[in-house]
Amino acid sequence: MTGADDRFEIFLAAPPGLEDTLAGEVAGKGFRQPKVVPGGVVTQGGWSDVWRANLWIRGASRVLARVAQFRAVHFAQLDERAHAVDWNSLLRRDVPFRVEASCAGSKLWHSGAVAQRVATAIRETVGAPEAEDAPVLVRARVEKDLCTLSIDTSGEVLHKRGFKQAVNPAPLRETMAALFLMQCGYDGTEPLVDPMCGAGTFVIEAAEMAARLNPGRARSFAFESLKTFDAEAWARMRAVARAGVEGVACLGFDRDAGAVAMSIANAERAGVAARTRFAPGVVSDLAAPEGRPGLVIVNPPYGNRIGERRALVPLYRALGQVLRTRFAGWRVGLVAAEPALARETRLPFVPPGPPVPHGGLRVTLFRTGPLG
Repeated sequence: MTGADDRFEIFLAAPPGLEDTLAGEVAGKGFRQPKVVPGGVVTQGGWSDVWRANLWIRGASRVLARVAQFRAVHFAQLDERAHAVDWNSLLRRDVPFRVEASCAGSKLWHSGAVAQRVATAIRETVGAPEAEDAPVLVRARVEKDLCTLSIDTSGEVLHKRGFKQAVNPAPLRETMAALFLMQCGYDGTEPLVDPMCGAGTFVIEAAEMAARLNPGRARSFAFESLKTFDAEAWARMRAVARAGVEGVACLGFDRDAGAVAMSIANAERAGVAARTRFAPGVVSDLAAPEGRPGLVIVNPPYGNRIGERRALVPLYRALGQVLRTRFAGWRVGLVAAEPALARETRLPFVPPGPPVPHGGLRVTLFRTGPLG
């Protein structure tokens, strides 16, 4: 059982297929012994580590504090052990809560009944009220008779950085864009070009990485409503600033003037307008900027139906031709839902990783080394 001052397991959620990349980021930010598990990464820490994870980590979609774990094969066991959790050191009497549960391969198979029993234990030990729109969410997961109780410390999903008000249809989430950038070896020290920038997600994430800005710097989190929260310590943590990398160009182009305007507005809200440049442009006019090579990353149209995919073949061929002939020394990252379309670029892709769920599709990041 976990109290306010103990070290405990912290789970950082990631899209399936990107867990290894998230683990690399978590390790690089100094968290102890991150371990890849299905759907995310587990590390050990205390509440200040929970705050830091929400503030620092670009690729996680949620941060859960696992506050208790026990076996339960009938409801009497669940009742007893849920009541034994030190909820009073974690939750506030004046802050509403809610409980969500999931069950898999367990004798306790009714998720609604599990949620109800855990909620009763919290009400009876803390006295806090339940509410459907409560800021505090307790998650109960029963898998193979092992019950794990966690507090969702993030609140809104972490891709909601607080900046991107203008979006185009089916935008790439910031968390996924950050993980794709990391998979391409991008760390904010080299130039970046996105020839089909949409709402500017790749360019803005890259510029933030170059500026060494924390992704969670402009939003609030659910952990601020917990009893374990220390407002003064949190303010000190948020106030720490790191020097950015100067002279890194992050450029975005799009044939749609509306997308360019969206990108400019989003970059201004994110505070990286001075580090980014967006302009109208088509693939045939694309050219490498002066200076050292870097990364071209692009999320072109997917073509959800066969007829649409066939119509996109000339676009992918033109993109590949431009990159092969004008971007010597640059690396390429291309997000595609259809491997056959990616192959139409004739770019020398290395073997790709697994497909990743995105907007009802499964997309794959195709990567090259430096182009010859």
